[in-house]
Amino acid sequence: MAVKMRLQRHGSKKRPFYFIVIADARSPRDGKFIQKLGSYNPLTVPATILIDRQKALDWLQKGAQPTDTVRRILSFKGVLFLKHLLRGVSLGLFDEATAMEKFTKWSTEHDAHVAKRQGVDKKARLDKRNVPLVKKVEVVETVATPVAEAQLEEVLEAPVAETPAAEEATPTAE
Repeated sequence: MAVKMRLQRHGSKKRPFYFIVIADARSPRDGKFIQKLGSYNPLTVPATILIDRQKALDWLQKGAQPTDTVRRILSFKGVLFLKHLLRGVSLGLFDEATAMEKFTKWSTEHDAHVAKRQGVDKKARLDKRNVPLVKKVEVVETVATPVAEAQLEEVLEAPVAETPAAEEATPTAE
């Protein structure tokens, strides 16, 4: 029996919410599953991912094949890196304490990088909202060329012909 790690869609129309599950490859997407590993909500900024690393690692070591999206999620959460380190331990390249030390180091660096990225994104969104309208007008003014300015001056200096007022031209009936 081929076992897959995949997303199971929930939520209403245009509001997806996914469970990360272990399922038989032959079962339908939202059908029967073996075990639930976590959840993934792509609508929040940043996307919310909750996953049981130990269960996911156990299923990977048993041979479960993740789909492309689940592979990206597992990679982001460090499950695939942990599997890689434990494979090195089983081959005798280093001991388990060294593997856990490498994983915790990676985890702290990764968390710091993600927090930094979230801070930059949040700052950019706030800056985009707080741009005053005057700055946008100044940008348009700097784009004008000297030729366009000369033509504008000619138009402004030209005399304007006066037309009779509409009220005087139309008689009123009493």
